[in-house]
Amino acid sequence: MNIGWRKIFASASFSFFLFPFFFSCSGDMKDIERFSRQNPPDQEVKKARIHRSEQGRLQVEIDAPLITRYSQPSPRTIYPRGVDLRFYDEHKKLKTTIHAQRAISFDDRNVMKASDSVVVVDYASGDTIYLEDIVWRDDEDIIFSNHPVRSVNGRRLTYGDGFTSDESLANLRITHQRGVIEFNDE
Repeated sequence: MNIGWRKIFASASFSFFLFPFFFSCSGDMKDIERFSRQNPPDQEVKKARIHRSEQGRLQVEIDAPLITRYSQPSPRTIYPRGVDLRFYDEHKKLKTTIHAQRAISFDDRNVMKASDSVVVVDYASGDTIYLEDIVWRDDEDIIFSNHPVRSVNGRRLTYGDGFTSDESLANLRITHQRGVIEFNDE
């Protein structure tokens, strides 16, 4: 069952803070940092580890050195020091990991953005994807990036100008592929 990354964040946040977090996005991290300095957070959690499970089965673990929650002027959750997500299958086997140096979400747009050295590892396909940023659009159930992407799978290296996928990363497509390089052991 695919429950979507945004829903995992919302559910995990609800269980951790006893009320749901709502998500969306802003493109300018400098504005976010300025906002954070001018307005103290409503909540702040250090060294957070959040587990999300369904019917006793672990689905995702979220680790973040710092999570801040703001309710004004619009609800937002900021992961200013990075976030690591680990997604598991029904047999507790690691499926996918995502690492980002920063992440932010706002509820007024139903979008979450992770940025700065984003790395997605899909253990089923063997792909490791390196991105500048990644955006989740909950209202469309898609994940995408419009910035350069590099995908490594074994001896194969693929470059592109972005990518799109469903929330489970099962249908990942690199957009505007610029090249595929195959390496030999010789």
